[in-house]
Amino acid sequence: MTAANASGDSSPVDAVRNGSRPVQELESVTIRFAGDSGDGMQLAGTQFTNTSAILGNDISTLPDFPAEIRAPAGTLAGVSGFQVHFSSSEIFTPGDRLNTLVAMNPAALKTNLRDLEDGGILLVNTDGFGTSDLVKANYKVNPLEDGSLKNYRLVKVAINKLNKEAVKEVKLSPREVDRCKNFFALGLVCWLYERPLEPTLKWIREKFGKNPAVMEANTLTLKAGYNYGDTVELLPVHYRVPKAKIAPGTYRKITGNEAMALGLVAATQLAKKQMLYATYPITPASDILHQLADMKRYGVKTMQAEDEIAAVGMAIGASFGGAVGVTGTSGPGVCLKSEAIGLAVMTELPLVIIDVQRGGPSTGLPTKTEQADLLQAMFGRNGECPVPILAPQSPSDCFDMVYEAVRIATRFMTPVFVLSDGYLANGAEPWAIPKIDSLPKIEIKHITTPNSTDGQTHENGAGEPGKYLPYKRDELLARPWAVPGTPGLEHRIGGLEKQDITGNISYDSANHEHMIHTRAKKVENIALTIPDLTVSGPEEGDLLVIGWGGTHGSLYTAVQRAQRKGYKVAHAHLRYLNPMPKNTGEVLARYKKVLVPELNCGQLLMLLRSKYLVPAEGLNKVQGKPFLVSEIEAKIEQLLAAS
Repeated sequence: MTAANASGDSSPVDAVRNGSRPVQELESVTIRFAGDSGDGMQLAGTQFTNTSAILGNDISTLPDFPAEIRAPAGTLAGVSGFQVHFSSSEIFTPGDRLNTLVAMNPAALKTNLRDLEDGGILLVNTDGFGTSDLVKANYKVNPLEDGSLKNYRLVKVAINKLNKEAVKEVKLSPREVDRCKNFFALGLVCWLYERPLEPTLKWIREKFGKNPAVMEANTLTLKAGYNYGDTVELLPVHYRVPKAKIAPGTYRKITGNEAMALGLVAATQLAKKQMLYATYPITPASDILHQLADMKRYGVKTMQAEDEIAAVGMAIGASFGGAVGVTGTSGPGVCLKSEAIGLAVMTELPLVIIDVQRGGPSTGLPTKTEQADLLQAMFGRNGECPVPILAPQSPSDCFDMVYEAVRIATRFMTPVFVLSDGYLANGAEPWAIPKIDSLPKIEIKHITTPNSTDGQTHENGAGEPGKYLPYKRDELLARPWAVPGTPGLEHRIGGLEKQDITGNISYDSANHEHMIHTRAKKVENIALTIPDLTVSGPEEGDLLVIGWGGTHGSLYTAVQRAQRKGYKVAHAHLRYLNPMPKNTGEVLARYKKVLVPELNCGQLLMLLRSKYLVPAEGLNKVQGKPFLVSEIEAKIEQLLAAS
């Protein structure tokens, strides 16, 4: 865990470093480390991010993994990347255009060069550009020699050779030596942007303390990379990004999956309940299991089931037993869980379903992001089977929304979907660690007696005095939660329709329709307990940009830029998708036009049009990548120009 105290003050900036080399101050920088999946680019990017967070920069990251587990080395399919945007002001996206690209081989160059700005720094490992490497990346001539990179500040470094020289005194195998080269690249980039080495050196000591040779080698090559930049005049200047002005508090870098795990633990701890997290491994949700597996001391039990159906069945069983049942998956797993989710709806048991969305259909793009599961969560079960749906808007917001999911599930006795996505799950940002007393209260009260004085006997005489009535509801239509084994609270449970109040099996058609409407009304009542939809910008105007999930940063930033240009445009973001906040229709009606950007083919757009009858327009992208701010900006200006 990386934590840092932020005072909110920006440190003074010097004009030169050590009086010898000019330093150019920048407000923000976007860097991408790219190489083969075995080159350690995720590790290099993560360590650079951690260091930037400790220095007090605001950060946002975008890891990019190969879809194939063992793609052939050096091929386009095997490229792994890690993008980090760090800034002296508040930021909400991992950046549009790259200022610096580190390319460890030709495949990394080819797949990432289009994102580098003109005049950007292109740092390449020349040792990775052999003839066979060029062939694997479909280059007919060496791009380092044909003049095709003239629009960039090309920095050629023989990283493999320099790394071998740095660690030659350490007894390592050739393969182990090669695996150190990412730290040489990291050291060089740390020099370029004035990042201290000590946070990474500390990590190396802690990670490899039991393997002194590897620890020494990584230490030597990290320092060698830094010193290489300091002694060889590769660039006339190097760069500084001052500390951001952020609210005082204790911060740590957090990913969406880490935040999910912590939010679940916080909710169940404050509710004084045990939790079972049952899952089947699936990208990009698996890391939630990894995080929770280390939290047994907090009443957390984890189960890696044999399949998705078994996992959700275990979670429902845990909820029946009085614990909080949670299951996590991605879109293909939701398909398999759908029948059991319907069972949880019929039995009215609390259940939290985390869907970390990825590119589909089927296996699709398993390591890329998408927002294409909204309609599946909304309607993907047989019969009339409504469930609440929540969607975090940032990596740190995953904590708040999964916490809220536990509250809703246990208060309303219903399954709840939490729709994260690949970008949120793997992306990182600073998170202000909340104080325990600032978190909403979650009070769970299990019914303990069946007698008539506790409101369990129906006014019209249904049931007998002293007999438990499992579907006798409170003012919000939630049924009571009885722990099995409590004397006198025996009751039927299962997928067959229930008689209202008594819970007896019922085939009566009128009762079935009544129960369908009752369960739907219970979900609608959740809107009475959630915040209204808020708007950033004018309360009425020419255009409202409304979105959901991980698109928040791009939408918010694009709207801010449009507002600075004088446009009457506002932004709203839905974190509650079913039910939507009760003022949603009123907000939509206050604007002449509505734009709905989504990483799908228009799923929220369909829901808004059908429910609120607004002539909204969509902006859709299904490429496995987040929106660029520039894409949203262009659409905003197009719509406003047309009006």
